[in-house]
Amino acid sequence: MTNISHLHPKFSIITVTYNAEKTIEDTIQSVITQSYKNVEYIIIDGDSKDDTMEIADKYSEHISHIVSEPDKGLYDAMNKGIKMATGNYLCFLNAGDELHEDDTLLNIVHTIRKESRLPDVIYGETAIVNDEGHFIRMRRLQTPERLTWKSFRHGMLVCHQAFFANTRLAKSELYDLNYRFSADYDWCIRIMKKSRNLHNTHLTIIDYLNEGMTTKNHKASLKERFDIMCKHYGYISTVLYHIWFVIRVVLKK
Repeated sequence: MTNISHLHPKFSIITVTYNAEKTIEDTIQSVITQSYKNVEYIIIDGDSKDDTMEIADKYSEHISHIVSEPDKGLYDAMNKGIKMATGNYLCFLNAGDELHEDDTLLNIVHTIRKESRLPDVIYGETAIVNDEGHFIRMRRLQTPERLTWKSFRHGMLVCHQAFFANTRLAKSELYDLNYRFSADYDWCIRIMKKSRNLHNTHLTIIDYLNEGMTTKNHKASLKERFDIMCKHYGYISTVLYHIWFVIRVVLKK
């Protein structure tokens, strides 16, 4: 086993933006003020028409890569970020989302040092905040103590932003652009299928802005998630689970 007690893993934090002038600055500041400094920050912009890039350029000395060009959508931009990442781990921080506190990455590293080797996936909890950054509640879906790829048959139990993937694995499993709204769900499952060690930090990692593309396109997202569940867990199993879910909702009323 590799002794990692003195290692300092590098994090690639990727923010994908489009016309995000109202939210991007708080996200940037949450990354560049981290007390842990072995961080690569990447911004992939979809050729914004507002002041997103002007705001990002103010912090260019703290940002490793800034790209602004047309893309084929959110997940195409995220794939660009994956290909550019050079860290041990990567994660995606949407415009408006923030790392929970200035010591978040440092605290994550402290929990990793208890492991005998670098985990393939690092995960934690997510706080839901409003557009002023004020705490609303913890995320409704409960993070499992021990995460496996089978955990996600119950839904996306770990928020995508609180899911740090080994960069090597991520580069071998890019987002499937056939999914417009839920490619992150499919991607996380594929990453976990290839992972041996998934590490629960028991930390609140992300402040998640209570809005997003999936929220705005809820029905289309649910249809895609059903298809993804059928692909990974089987059609019969997925249908039976959804029947049980409906029964459970009815019984609770």
